[in-house]
Amino acid sequence: MIHQTPWLARAGDWLRDHRRTILTLQWLIVGIYAVLIIVPLFYPLPDNDARILNNITVFAQFCFWGIWWPFVLLSMVLFGRLWCGVLCPEGALSEWAANRGLGRAIPRWMRWGGWPFTAFALTTIYGQMVSVYQYPYAVMLVLGGSTVAAMLVGFVYARNKRAWCKYLCPVNGVFALLSKLSPMYFRTDKQVWDDNLAHEKANLIKVQPVNCAPLQPLRSMQGGSGCHMCGRCSSYHNAITLTARSPGDEVIHLAATESGFWQTALILYGLLGIALGAFHWTASPWFIQYKQFLAGYFIDHEVWWILQTNAPWFLLTNYPANNDVFSWLDGLCLITYILATALVLGTAILLCLMVAVRVAGAFSWQRVHHLAQAFIPLAGAGVFLGLSATTLSLIRHEGIATWWANDLRLGLLVLATLAVVYLALRIIRQWTRGWRQLPAMVLVLAGLACANAAWGFMFWWW
Repeated sequence: MIHQTPWLARAGDWLRDHRRTILTLQWLIVGIYAVLIIVPLFYPLPDNDARILNNITVFAQFCFWGIWWPFVLLSMVLFGRLWCGVLCPEGALSEWAANRGLGRAIPRWMRWGGWPFTAFALTTIYGQMVSVYQYPYAVMLVLGGSTVAAMLVGFVYARNKRAWCKYLCPVNGVFALLSKLSPMYFRTDKQVWDDNLAHEKANLIKVQPVNCAPLQPLRSMQGGSGCHMCGRCSSYHNAITLTARSPGDEVIHLAATESGFWQTALILYGLLGIALGAFHWTASPWFIQYKQFLAGYFIDHEVWWILQTNAPWFLLTNYPANNDVFSWLDGLCLITYILATALVLGTAILLCLMVAVRVAGAFSWQRVHHLAQAFIPLAGAGVFLGLSATTLSLIRHEGIATWWANDLRLGLLVLATLAVVYLALRIIRQWTRGWRQLPAMVLVLAGLACANAAWGFMFWWW
């Protein structure tokens, strides 16, 4: 449901009219981002006495993993991709490079629809291999490397655009999914667009073209998953307006017509699989048992090299001074554990959704992809919970009590679960109005139980 809200429309126009202010803010954040990445490289690794306020490395950890990333994810649900268009340092640098670059056409390989899933999966797993949450060199490699790649892509391809953000950014797919839940988006009225365009042509009125950096088709733009909310197109041809809508409206209606294979993969096997496995393994007794089993197997077969700890730090964590060194076996166990978690959980939920679709009526993969998007709230909540574990660890080290944390986690999981139930029911009602709704929803609940059980083990049962 769409709600015309005058003050929201004026906010969109404000973004359009204050571009210089936004650019200043972007460069300020670029400066902060650079300081947090670069300065800790020149200091020793923190010891047990290091605190947020007396150690730049711990302070940077808290900023990046304790505040920055968890609340960027939350902002997608509340405000759409406002972060991307107004605040993101990587997007700003990519566009800055594109304004001065070669402007070559975007190649076919970059347009592949699997990049959001693939980039997220590789970045998440690699980040665990090098302990990106703990060490500044790993942060430089993962975040700094991503920023350099964004600038290089911007310099080579698509002048004045954000080709990196559109196709290759590791969190582009995640942001696109979460922004579907936002209660606001820039809405295009096609009829008003066409009427005003005809009037402008008839009266020889010249309208300055809009540079849509994230390459959105402005006239036919529907939903907010690809829009960066920068406001540059606000009131263009008097047809584009920042508008309120019911949260989840895009999931319920627009997702029914989208090509959803890679989105489904990102939800089920990425956010509810790989990301969960990445957060899971450090607390999992199953991981320890698995590692012990493999160690015994390799010792029995006299495969000694895999037990060595001579991997460089940019492949596997290697900080002897901190007693934190990964062997090749650790790396193998980490990768396979995360992938196995993704395979088991993602497939279990997918099977529940497939049977739910069949029970609710005629089976089609399009319906499976549509129903999978109902799980976006739980997928987003899970990543937020995983990242906030770092937040809690850091503030606990400061001596701040965190007795309230598990209650808050439970509340967030319950809220996300109820949101999934609501969205799934609204979707299923588009297919059937009869008794079939009940068994279909039971199967959705079974899928929810699989995902929630994983968090139950991590926070309460282990």
